[in-house]
Amino acid sequence: MLAPPLRLLRLLRLALAAFWSSYLAPTCLWLSALPRRPSSLAAPAKATPEDSTTTTPPPPPPLVPLSVNYHFTRQCNYQCGFCFHTAKTSFVLPLEEAQRGLRLLKEAGMEKINFSGGEPFLHERGNFVGKLVQFCKQELKLPSVSIVSNGSMIKERWFKHYGEYLDILAVSCDSFFEEVNVLIGRGQKGKNHIENLHKLKQWCQRYGVAFKINSVINRFNMEEDMNEQIRALNPVRWKVFQCLLIEGENSGEDALREAERFVISDEDFEQFLKRHQGLSCLVPESNQKMKDSYLILDEYMRFLNCVNGRKEPSRSILDVGVQDAIQFSGFDEKMFLKRGGKYVWSKVDMALEW
Repeated sequence: MLAPPLRLLRLLRLALAAFWSSYLAPTCLWLSALPRRPSSLAAPAKATPEDSTTTTPPPPPPLVPLSVNYHFTRQCNYQCGFCFHTAKTSFVLPLEEAQRGLRLLKEAGMEKINFSGGEPFLHERGNFVGKLVQFCKQELKLPSVSIVSNGSMIKERWFKHYGEYLDILAVSCDSFFEEVNVLIGRGQKGKNHIENLHKLKQWCQRYGVAFKINSVINRFNMEEDMNEQIRALNPVRWKVFQCLLIEGENSGEDALREAERFVISDEDFEQFLKRHQGLSCLVPESNQKMKDSYLILDEYMRFLNCVNGRKEPSRSILDVGVQDAIQFSGFDEKMFLKRGGKYVWSKVDMALEW
C-alpha cells in the first residue's frame, strides 16, 4: 500500500490531467486556429513557377502589316490644296532597295500593297511603279496589288505591260465639274480630268483591272450630287474621304499647303453621305476613321505615326526590320477592321465581268 504522501501525489496528477483535457487543451486548440499576423522579420515567400505565369502578363502579339500604303514618291504634277503628302523631298529608293523592303513586309504578313504618292506614274513615266507591281504579284505572290493615281499620266501601253499584275486602280476625282477640279488644284492644262476618268475606266475593263474612285469631300464639292456620274462609271468601290488636316503637310507654318479653307464639319460630311447613301459602292471615311487606321510608309520606308496630328516617322524597315519599325506607327488595328479595311481585294475573288 502506497504511503500517504505518494498517494496524494498520484491523486494530484490525475486531477491535473482531468483539468488539462477538459479546459486547457480546447483553449489552446482555439488559440492555434486564430489567424496570425505575419512577422515583419519573416523571409518573403519564394515565387513558384505557377505564380510567375499568372502575375506576369504575356507579351502582346506582333502587329501584322496586313495592308500597307507605300508612298514611294512625294512628287506630283497636280497642286491639290488639301494634299496631305506633299513634295517635301524628291527622293525615291532604288528599285532593288524598294523590292527588298517589300519582301520584308511580305515575310511579316503583308497581303495587300497600295502604291501611292505624290503621283506614282510621274517617276520614270510609270515604269518604276509598273516593275514594283509586277514584282509584288509575280515574285511575292501577294493577293492584292493596287495603285492610287490622279490618272493624268497613265497610257494604254502601261496596261499592256503591267495590267495583268494589278488588282485595283484607284483614280482620284473630287468633282464632276471641271471648273471645280481646277479650283481644287486637280487639273492640268490641255487635259480634261473627267474625260480622262472615263477613258481609264475603259482601259481597266479592257485589261482586267478593278476600277475604283477616290474623292475628298471639301468646301468646294460638299453640296454636289454625284449619284448619276458614279452609277455611270460603276466603280467597284467609291472611297469618300472627309478633308483631313495634317500639321506639317497641309497645315501649319512648315506646310506646303493651306488646307484650312477646304475643311468641312462632321455635319457637312454626313449630309453628303446621306445624299449618296443609295450607292452600294460608297465607302465613307470620316476623319476619326481615317487618321490612325492606315499603315503608311514614306519614301524612305518609314512608318508614319499620325496620332498627334502630324506625321512622325519611325526608323526605316530597311535598317531595323518591320517589327521594330511598326511599333512606332500608331496603327489602330481595331479601327482598321471597323472601317472595313479588310475586304475582297483580289480581282480573282471579285468575279467581275470584264
